[in-house]
Amino acid sequence: MKKSLSICAFLFAFLAFSFNTHASFPVKKKTEKVEVIKDNKVEKKEVTSYAAPYSGKSQTTALLLSIFLGGLGVDRFYLGYTLLGVLKLITLGGFGIWYIIDLVLIITGDLQPKNGSYSKTL
Repeated sequence: MKKSLSICAFLFAFLAFSFNTHASFPVKKKTEKVEVIKDNKVEKKEVTSYAAPYSGKSQTTALLLSIFLGGLGVDRFYLGYTLLGVLKLITLGGFGIWYIIDLVLIITGDLQPKNGSYSKTL
């Protein structure tokens, strides 16, 4: 019974999160003209910046998934780390150790989505 429940949970997580992905490229490029004052002279320079792509993932959702279903790797599936999610599912959260580590990493914001950063943070 536990084996079939684990397989069903894995399939649900895989299907639910595999249809919700999108590409994070191309990176948005923004060019601005900036006036720089140097030695009482005004110079105009172009400054290029690149916007980090947002993944559309919520840190709160990742935290809730990690708390309630982290032992099954659902949090890793949600963040886009499918292979690590499968490994976490097989080991049941790394025998509880990996579960706690991921929980702390999500709370601190060190575990980011694979294709960008969180669109909503805690």
